[in-house]
Amino acid sequence: MIRTGLRWVLAVFYFTAGVIHLVRPAPFLTIMPAWVPAPEAVVLWTGVAEILGSVGLVQPFSRPIRQAAGWGLALYALCVWPANINHFALDMAKADGGLGLGYHVPRMFAQPVIIWLALWVGECLPLRRRNA
Repeated sequence: MIRTGLRWVLAVFYFTAGVIHLVRPAPFLTIMPAWVPAPEAVVLWTGVAEILGSVGLVQPFSRPIRQAAGWGLALYALCVWPANINHFALDMAKADGGLGLGYHVPRMFAQPVIIWLALWVGECLPLRRRNA
């Protein structure tokens, strides 16, 4: 029950983020590390990946699709981490500190949690139960 609820929360989060990537790519382009080739295409395809992953995550009768979506979204979150780190560095270099540590530090700690959550709600990781 908890896993299903969190699966839907994560799916809505990723679906919304994917749509934003497609309709408003400019903020994502500004945080893209300089070494990433074809940044416009990367932002477009990351949006598509988020949408497809979110749809796959909530498939009610296909565990293999949910698992593929879980693995895909976890890998996605790992791959975009450099952009989040770059955003942190760029923001903190601003004279006013940008969004500040109160925004960026929790975001950095949230990334591994999001990776784990995608794997758990995608049923890629077992739920361990204590023996009573």
